[in-house]
Amino acid sequence: MSALPPSMHVLERGWLSCNTLVCTGEAPCVIDTGHVKHAADAVERVAGLLQGRPLADIAHTHLHSDHCGGTAALQAAHPGTRTWVPEPSLPHVQAWDEDALTFGDTGQRCDRFIAAHALAPGQSVALGGFSWDIHAAPGHDALAVLLFEPRHGVLMAGDAMWENGVGVIFPHIDGSDGFEPFADTLALIERLDPALIIPGHGAPFGRAGGAIHAALERARQRIDYFSAHPAQHALYAAKVLIKYQMMDVERMPRPAFMDWLARAPALHLLHQQHRPDLGWDDWLAQVLAPLFDKGALKAEGAEVVDGG
Repeated sequence: MSALPPSMHVLERGWLSCNTLVCTGEAPCVIDTGHVKHAADAVERVAGLLQGRPLADIAHTHLHSDHCGGTAALQAAHPGTRTWVPEPSLPHVQAWDEDALTFGDTGQRCDRFIAAHALAPGQSVALGGFSWDIHAAPGHDALAVLLFEPRHGVLMAGDAMWENGVGVIFPHIDGSDGFEPFADTLALIERLDPALIIPGHGAPFGRAGGAIHAALERARQRIDYFSAHPAQHALYAAKVLIKYQMMDVERMPRPAFMDWLARAPALHLLHQQHRPDLGWDDWLAQVLAPLFDKGALKAEGAEVVDGG
């Protein structure tokens, strides 16, 4: 794997949180802040790297709750920090429109934060002493961006690129074509030819051993499969959203769990995309059975528990 510049530090967070990049050089910055559940951890780990220096900027590849949930806490710890979001998301943050930000539709939570600066594709932004090129990266999220530091070849990919697999293609849930834009984003990453990719989840990986090439091929195969079998994407997405919720809350009384499922609009859309021939209860039973069978969820008395 290619080495990061000495002032770039990747905090591998695991699930629920995304990876966080902290640049500790001139005008320190954080890119992607993790989930609200781990906000205190983000504040502590950033403070440990900054050693009393103020944080100048916070930026985001996109605004799913696992990428911006620590932003409010970091803003409270570092008053005056400039906060950057993808340009189309800026008015949604300023109005705190939870439906436009997808928190409401997916039943997720995120502490409210403020933002005044836009990451506009086609432009560059100075963050942490580096110049980052901004590229639109639709697919997983229609409004996402890539941040590419060309001098060292570092790509902050968000959920546009993982080493293994792909994330849920949220635009498709809403009825848009997310498959082709995702393929276009993968082609963009290939053209950028980064030396090192910092994915939204998982360890950073580089060119050594053809790791980036192999990751691109795996992602393309997965996107092609979902494009040919959209109902399978719907099933995958439903399982991911349910597991994500349970990783957050860890345990719920079964009636509260069933109520959360019934109140998540995205799950109803996925029901119609996957098996509209089944009633809601029968469909849920089909989705939940493998999660319990494989231990992703567990039943403990009257509670549903995350299986870890």
